[in-house]
Amino acid sequence: MKKAIIFDMGGVLVDLDVEAAKQAFKDSLDYTEIDNIIDACHQKGFFSDMEEGKITADEFRTRVLAGSREGSLPEDVDKALHHILVGIEPYKGPLLRKLAEKYDVYMLSNNNPICVPKAAEMFEEAGFSMENDFKKCFISYQMKALKPSAEFYRAVVAAIGIPSEEMLFIDDSQSNVDGAIAAGLPAVYYEQGSDLARLLAEELDDPSIAE
Repeated sequence: MKKAIIFDMGGVLVDLDVEAAKQAFKDSLDYTEIDNIIDACHQKGFFSDMEEGKITADEFRTRVLAGSREGSLPEDVDKALHHILVGIEPYKGPLLRKLAEKYDVYMLSNNNPICVPKAAEMFEEAGFSMENDFKKCFISYQMKALKPSAEFYRAVVAAIGIPSEEMLFIDDSQSNVDGAIAAGLPAVYYEQGSDLARLLAEELDDPSIAE
């Protein structure tokens, strides 16, 4: 029986629009190198470094501004990056609350210190607080590791402290799912925009989740 449900954030709980973020960097900052550091699932270059906690948010902003239109400001970088976060579908807040009545609910996310505060606002609006309602949030830049590394998954399993077979991880990247399974963490792929409640009802053999 599963006791802990672990969600990826972007693409599973929070809808993403990578192309909107790229366009915002080009339009508002004239930063054309954005295509080289952001893609749909796994970031690259110094954006990846920020998500792994190798550089700070301020260092990231400085790197972007060095290649941007003169007069661009650090807050312009944040606003552009926030375009990647679309929002949380209305049914997912109540779904998380229902799950939390039966399971320990966690988050495991490749993420960064610019987007996390904005995402936290979205969760508050959805009625499920990142700080208070998730049992714990495992965020890459804080953990100094990135999915799909085995060390990240094993650290999460160790921190939760129950047998891994009693956990279920949901991610919208097949490589992240495969990496989790290889590291001993049961995982399932979720397609962004599909019915998360139905997927969980099937995986957990609990039809009440989708009611």
